[in-house]
Amino acid sequence: MIIIGFEAFAQRAINPIVHADVPDPSIIRVGDAYYMSSTTMHMSPGLPIMKSMDLVNWELLNYAYEVLDCGDDLALDNGKSMYGKGSWASSLRYYNGTFYVSTFSGNTNKTYIYTTDDIESGNWKATSFSPSLHDHSLFFEDDKVYMIWGGGEIKIVELNEDLSGIKGETEQVLVAKAHAPIEKEIMLHAEGSQIFKIDGNYYLFNIAWPRGGMRTVLIHKAENLFGPYEGRVALEDKGVAQGGLIDTPDGDWYAYLFRDFGAVGRIPYMVPVTWEQDWPILGVNGQVPMELAQLPAQKTDIPSIVASDNFKRAANEPDLPLVWQWNHTPVDKLWSIDREQGLITFQTDRIDESWLSARNSLTQRTFGPTSAAEVTLHVDQLKEGDVSGLGLLQKHYGWIGIKIKDGQKVLQLELIEDEQPVIYSGKTITSDRVRLKAYGDFQDRKDLASFFYSEDDGKTWTQLGPQLKMSYTLPHFMGYRFALFYYATSDPGGQVDFSDFNISQ
Repeated sequence: MIIIGFEAFAQRAINPIVHADVPDPSIIRVGDAYYMSSTTMHMSPGLPIMKSMDLVNWELLNYAYEVLDCGDDLALDNGKSMYGKGSWASSLRYYNGTFYVSTFSGNTNKTYIYTTDDIESGNWKATSFSPSLHDHSLFFEDDKVYMIWGGGEIKIVELNEDLSGIKGETEQVLVAKAHAPIEKEIMLHAEGSQIFKIDGNYYLFNIAWPRGGMRTVLIHKAENLFGPYEGRVALEDKGVAQGGLIDTPDGDWYAYLFRDFGAVGRIPYMVPVTWEQDWPILGVNGQVPMELAQLPAQKTDIPSIVASDNFKRAANEPDLPLVWQWNHTPVDKLWSIDREQGLITFQTDRIDESWLSARNSLTQRTFGPTSAAEVTLHVDQLKEGDVSGLGLLQKHYGWIGIKIKDGQKVLQLELIEDEQPVIYSGKTITSDRVRLKAYGDFQDRKDLASFFYSEDDGKTWTQLGPQLKMSYTLPHFMGYRFALFYYATSDPGGQVDFSDFNISQ
């Protein structure tokens, strides 16, 4: 019986569908294929597009943009940044042979819409306009395009046919008080709008957050796009909320939602849906099941949205696989790939005071329940005061690496403790290279990170300093990321190489 039970367990999907930071999902089905967009805020390229054939196993296809926009904050220039900002929740749609994905940005005060007729190869065309429509949902009907958006008060506008802006005098309120179904004080008024038309009815999904409670799914239903809408609390379990509805070719229905899960980020869940009297009923007896009997199992414990990289490239391969994203807009002249030797090179052309202000940090997601990254750091061309290494990026960051002090290559660990950077120095190394490792334990929100170094190419490891207590902070609004970084503190113009990046559980 134990063996049969294990086999049955292994053949079905387990929530979370992806144990990594994939917040604000928007999913469509075209034929047998599912496509999903998500939020990556201050990362470039941004607005990732993913594909699945089973709603469980997802792969990266492309990004809607390489660079969101111009500005010092997007480029980490002149002391400015867009941590926690950039592009937020997106809306993915397919209409009359064209794919649309839209997002918005508070720091640029713009709404962005990207279009393509081939979602798998990308080639997205960009259009933007002001203002920034918060947590909006694209909706098409009768050859008209609308956006539904807002917080607490949910509104609708019609857009110009060329998507260049809002048609005058079309704004109206859909739901005047979208938290009305909750009889509690609201800490976060309803937002995260996504709207769907199913069998002639309109279903508006939002989230709210009652004080002392958890993130909660609200659904408003109407027979007309412009209302009136009747609202219900649709799900209040584990804080799983914000998303919408998707059906399978076989006629099964699911709600795609996400859950705030500590330092690893906001992780996506699939929740089965049944229908009663034209209302979607989310979950099983009002709860989010951890096993999904109708969906196949995950094919791997390591999400396909991350990957190891030896930095060696064939002639027809891009410089960087899709799994990599830069922290903010990169400075292209300051990095390069040696495709034959398998090296990625970073250079500096200015002085920075800390890692968070340094440009060209190259990142990948962490993932749960545990994950580790290793890389070899080549330090023979560093200059006095230079700092380089492997880090876990968030406001309360931690990194291990080398700093050049009085001409010596000193191992160093820097952690944010009680809002202040604390430095733990190790031995001076004589070799021109050292292997580094960062390990994150996200099991049950333990959220502890450890940092190691090896002087014999990873055969033996030594931990440097204490563990970092990781914490998900709203100023960065993103799960921790493994990151390769380099910056100068006194004498720009040096360079550093990385090789053999490996990611594992």
